[in-house]
Amino acid sequence: MNVQTQAATRAPGDAGLSGGAAAALEAVLMVVDEPVPATRLAAVLELPVERVEDLLRGLRDEYDGAGSGAPRGFELREVAGGWRVFSRSDFAPIVARFVRDGQTARLTQAALETLAVVAYRQPVSRARIAAIRGVNVDSVVRTLTQRGLLEEAGTEPETGAVLYRTTTHFLERLGIGSVADLPMISPLLPGLEELHHFEPAAAGRLEGASAVHGGPESPLY
Repeated sequence: MNVQTQAATRAPGDAGLSGGAAAALEAVLMVVDEPVPATRLAAVLELPVERVEDLLRGLRDEYDGAGSGAPRGFELREVAGGWRVFSRSDFAPIVARFVRDGQTARLTQAALETLAVVAYRQPVSRARIAAIRGVNVDSVVRTLTQRGLLEEAGTEPETGAVLYRTTTHFLERLGIGSVADLPMISPLLPGLEELHHFEPAAAGRLEGASAVHGGPESPLY
């Protein structure tokens, strides 16, 4: 298919999208961490819902190896009323080994700041964490959850957003029995009415706590 033919078959909303609507759709799917309805994807891409549904089914077939016999290491599933990319279950042992090995790396400053917010404001949603830190925290929260330091704690009644809290593993890594035993860094964190004024020094105190309670040989992983 030449360039002119490709342009002719594109919907109006495709205009200006590098690689076309399918590529733009993939870009969105790569950053979501919960199933997204086709209607929402269509709104973001400014395309008809029917076209987006066709694109989703096409991507799913492509990832499954339709026509080539070579499935990708990931798959596109329609679950819980939405669409999301998952690692293919055939590779679960390899993925699990990678995640487990990754836990030996020290946490980044961004992860420490996020942990500090959750520790003193739990249960708390990603949106609220992001408002406090002033940056997107989706990938950081995902990493902390994979490492067993955060876990889901229901949903926010007003918005339905998933809430997060620290885990028993988090307390074990710090060598304390409960969040009540955490160092008093809460004065450095804002009240909920001042979410846009987060003091990053709070994370430094939390990092110091891992050294005090866990010892130099027990970093907060």
